Order: sequence, then structure tokens, then C-alpha cells
Amino acid sequence: MTSISSTNGTNGTNASVGSAVGNSALAKTSADFDMFLKLLTTQMQNQDPLSPMDTAQYTQQLVQYSQVEQSIQQTGTLKDILNRLSTQDMAQSSSFIGREAEFDSDVSGLSATTPAQWNFTAERTVGSLLATVIDSAGKVVDTRPIDPATSGAFRWDGTLSNGSRAPAGSYSLSLSGTDLSGTKVPVKIQSVGTVRQVTTADGAVKLGVNGIDMPASKLIRVSAAS
Repeated sequence: MTSISSTNGTNGTNASVGSAVGNSALAKTSADFDMFLKLLTTQMQNQDPLSPMDTAQYTQQLVQYSQVEQSIQQTGTLKDILNRLSTQDMAQSSSFIGREAEFDSDVSGLSATTPAQWNFTAERTVGSLLATVIDSAGKVVDTRPIDPATSGAFRWDGTLSNGSRAPAGSYSLSLSGTDLSGTKVPVKIQSVGTVRQVTTADGAVKLGVNGIDMPASKLIRVSAAS
């Protein structure tokens, strides 16, 4: 995995070499190539001098040899291209560090110093809203009513009903909204946070926000940090 992160509010780099893309395919092809060479060499050494291998068969095996060699070269080239594209994507995404990002996801990170944050938008006017916070194991850790609004923000600092504090980690938010007649109102949720680092793993770029990694593919808005 390769990463770029910020340290004490400034941009920096922290690179580590390694990528699994194409490694297994290349290893298998290389093993098949080595086995092919051993079989071909053994066949040539043990053929009957009075009845040598047919020229057409020998030519066919040389063609197979060439195809296997080309397959190895193509796999290596593809791996190099993927690595270059992944590095380029990460370098471009490093401009997000220190900026506030909004994701099309109900998952947000809670850290010791920063609350989990979400924005929400209701399809129509709501009369009541109930927020439910769920941990990464699917357990409900907090439920509380919030001021009804068509759109707004919800911040959760990890404080539980018994006064204790939830551990740092990833949490998802569910909002149950109803209008004045008691009819359910759909509410869309987006998580919000400041990007602290950018990483790549298996060709995918992820943004580090509040101690958790968010996929860059879920990014819907970037703005100056509030």
C-alpha cells in the first residue's frame, strides 16, 4: 500500500512499496513457462536419432514457447501500467488533504479529538427526526431525537446515554423522519470530515478521514476546511 498523509497540519509523504495487482497471474504464467522449457528440453534430449521429432511438431512447440513468453511480458507491462495509474491517481488526490470532504455514505469516523459528522436532506418537510448511531459490528450505540429540518447537519462526539464515551472507529447513521401526519419521510445522509491522508491499495484510492479510510469513488464534494 502507498500513502500520502498530512502531519501537524502540513502536507507530507509516507510511501511504502508494494502492490498485489497482477502478482498471482504473473507467478502462475512464469511457472508454466519454466515447466514448458523443461519439457521441451527433455523431449529434445531423449528423441530417437533414427526417428527425430517431426519438424511441424517442433515448429508448433516453438510457437507455443513464443506465446508463453509474450504472455509473461504482457502481464508485466500491464502491472506496470496499473501501478503508474494508481500512483498518478494518488498524487492527484493528495490535493484533498486538509480540505473538508463529503461522501455519499452513511459511515463516518469518530476520533478522540473529532466527532463523527453527517449532512442530511429530507425529501419534504419533516415534523420529527430520530437519529440512530450504529457501530461497525451493527450494534445500536445511541438513539436520540434531533431538531426537525428539511436539511441540516448532525455531529456525534461519542457520548453515550450512560455518560461514557464510545471508542474511536467507524459509525453509521440512520435517520427516521416523519411528517406532521406521521407518514415516513425518506432522508438522504452524507458523511463529512477533513481529509488527513491519501492511500492506495489494490489500485483503489482511499481518503483518510477521522481515522477511517473512505473510498474516493464515494466523494461527492470538496471544500475549504471549516
